[in-house]
Formats: sequence, C-alpha cells, structure tokens
Amino acid sequence: MERTLLLFPALLLTACTSLAPPYDRPAAPVAERYEDAQPEPGEVAGELAWQDYFTDARMQALIAGALQNNRDLRAAVARVEQARAAHGIQRADRLPTLAARLGEDRQRTPADLNLTGRPLLASAYQVDLGLASWELDFWGGVRNLEGAALESYLASAEARRALQLSLIGQVANGELALRELDERLAIARQTVASRAESLRIFGRRVEVGATSRLALTQVQTLLSQAEALAAQLEQARAAQAQALSLLVGAPLPAGSAPALEATALLPLRSGLPAELLNRRPDLLAAEHRLKATHASIGAARAAFYPRISLTAAFGTASAELGGLFAPGSQAWTISPQLALPLLDGGRRDANLSLAEARREEALAAYEGAVQVAFRDVNDALGARRWLATQLRVAEDSLAAQRERARLATLRYDNGAAAFLEVLDAQRDLLAAEQQRVQARRALLSSQVSLYAALGGGAALKNDTP
Repeated sequence: MERTLLLFPALLLTACTSLAPPYDRPAAPVAERYEDAQPEPGEVAGELAWQDYFTDARMQALIAGALQNNRDLRAAVARVEQARAAHGIQRADRLPTLAARLGEDRQRTPADLNLTGRPLLASAYQVDLGLASWELDFWGGVRNLEGAALESYLASAEARRALQLSLIGQVANGELALRELDERLAIARQTVASRAESLRIFGRRVEVGATSRLALTQVQTLLSQAEALAAQLEQARAAQAQALSLLVGAPLPAGSAPALEATALLPLRSGLPAELLNRRPDLLAAEHRLKATHASIGAARAAFYPRISLTAAFGTASAELGGLFAPGSQAWTISPQLALPLLDGGRRDANLSLAEARREEALAAYEGAVQVAFRDVNDALGARRWLATQLRVAEDSLAAQRERARLATLRYDNGAAAFLEVLDAQRDLLAAEQQRVQARRALLSSQVSLYAALGGGAALKNDTP
C-alpha cells in the first residue's frame, strides 16, 4: 500500500498535455479543378496497382526487376528502417527503464578513523529492482519528441513510395522509348534495303542508257540518308538499352517487345486536385515532415517548464550475504527531482525560434510540392489531349505521303516528272513514318506520366523490396 501511494502521484503526472501548436492541413494553393480535365470515364489511378495498369508481360517483368534490384530504391528502404529505429529509440524514452541489480560493497576503515582504535572491515549486500531517472512527461516534451520521430518515419516511408512510383514511371517510359527506337530502326532498315535495290536497278539503267547518271546520284543520296538515319537510331537504341538496364538493375530480358500499336493502357479519371493530397506519396511525405515540425515546437516549448524525473529502487539489503532475504531486510529508495535551468545563454529561446523557422520552411515546401503536383497533372492531361490529336494528324499525313510517293513514282516512270519529285516524296515519306511512331510513343508516355502524377497505387500489391 505504501508503494502504491508513492507511485500514484507519478502516474497522475504522466497524464500530461501537449504544448505543440494544433495542426490543420494548410489550404492547397491551387485551383479547384484542372485546366485540361475532360469529363470522361476512367479508372482511379490511386486505386489501380501498377500490375493492373501495365498489363503486358515484358513491362511487368522489367518493373518487377527494377523494384527488386534498383540501388536507389534499396537505399530508400534502408532509410525507412533507419527512421523506424530512430522512432523506436525515441519512443523508449517515454517508458521507465527498469534494471535488476545485485551488488556487494566491502569497506575498510583505518584504526585512527575508528572509535574502537582498530581497523574495521564492513560488508553490505544488496538486491533490488531499480527505476533509472524516469522523466515524468508533465509538459509533453518527451511525447512530442516521440511524435516528431514518428512523423519523420512516416515521411521516409512515403518518400520510399514516391521513389517507387517514380521508378515505375521511369522504367515504363524507358521501355516505351526502346520500343519506339526498335520500330523506327526497323523502318529505317527496310528503307535502306528498298533504296539499295533501287540503286541496283538504276545502275543497270545507266549501263544500258535508259536513264541519266544524275538520277543515279539522286538514288545514291536517298540511300545515304537512310543509312545515316539507321546508324543514328542504332546508336540511340544501344544507349537507351543501357539506360533501361541501369534502371532495372539487371540485364534486359531476351525476346522482342510488343509493338507500340499493341501497347494499351487503361484510361484514367483525373478527379479533383484535393484528392491528390491523400494519394500522392510525395505530398504525404511533405505533410508528415510539416507535422514533425509542429511536434518539435511542442518539445521546444516544454523546455521552458520544470523537468520532473523520478529515480527509485526496491529490494533487500543486509550486512551479510545470508541475511539478504531475512525478515526485515527490505530496502527502498525514491528520489523525485525537479530541475529548471535559470540561465542558459538564450539556448531555449533560440531552440524554439529554430523549431518555428523549420515549421515555416516545411510549410513552404509542402505548398510548393502541392503546386508541383498540380502542374504535373495539368501537364499530363494536356499532353494526353494534344498528343492524341498529333497522332491522328501524323497518321493522316503518313497516308497522304504514301499516296504522294506512289503517284510521283508513276509520273516518273511515265516520263511526266523528273526524279527530283520522287526524291522529295521518298524523303518526306520516311520522315512521316518516323513521326507517326514518335507521336504514338509520346501519347503512351503521357498516359504513364498521368498515372504517376495522379499518385498511382504503387503499393496496393506486394511489390515492395
């Protein structure tokens, strides 16, 4: 009963309040709607796992490999574990530290310091359970430090998710760029082969006097242009493959990739800007950092109030080892302490000013992140809309260039036009074929960017390293 009465005030004091300023989510400094949002049905990106959005097997294998092997993502996972451990350390400060102790003290007192005039040997044995300087968190300082550590841990976890989503988008766009180069290179190789055959035919015509050497040189020019384009695309394709392999963290899988025309991505619903605040992991990370600064202010304010701590021990003590557990050998100590710095050179004021300045910095960073997210979605929506138009124009242009090239060749064969007309038509046809592939890839990339900008559900399935 006596021990209970002693502990009751301590338990009462721990029911403390927080001095941290109340947190309210800041108003988003953006418009209420996106500029290029279209009222069309689609999936909610935040609820759509990447495995359901990128459905072809090669793309899924590349993304899964990147999530498993990418070194930047592995470093982010390690940072999350560090933050988790730091939170555990800070949380432990809120709980009392109990230690079991077994000790023996032997002391010799010289004869001239002893009333008996003889040297005196004394022994003391003690077994107890001790409470080591437990701070009674009356002002919430320790609790706010633990809260700041928790918010930092949550911020690091969301930052890992943001990096994961960014990595998914980079791998998807890298694979689409590789498919684009493969298709453009295939077109260039076919053009080289076709023009090489034309050069052979025109060479025979020159030999028999059926055409001029000028036409032969013009065909040679067409072939050289196609060969130069093929060489450039070969170089670009090799560089893109190396860049994608670096992202994946492993060699690329063997086998041909699906054509861009066969690559389909689900339509997405843009929603409202306010929905981004609960979906995009980078915004959630910025908000957790802002909350951490609020908790740090509470801890800085608590330093202005008295610090109350408690040290206690309960056990047995005896002058002889055999008497440790004898009746009447119980021993206990309790030492409450109250401390308040009176002069610290302005340290506490400066610490509070530092915490408040960090809150302002975190607030600006959060609002800036919201504005960047708003722009990302607007850019992706605008790109999706206008690139679809560009693709339709490119397909119409390609159809017109093919007909033009056919007619120019007929006119030249019938002697109604110079070969220069065929030269121009063939050159423009090759450019139109290349542009259509580029427009299709750009449209697919805009859909990937929109998925990432809307905070695609990167963690809805078990895909974390």
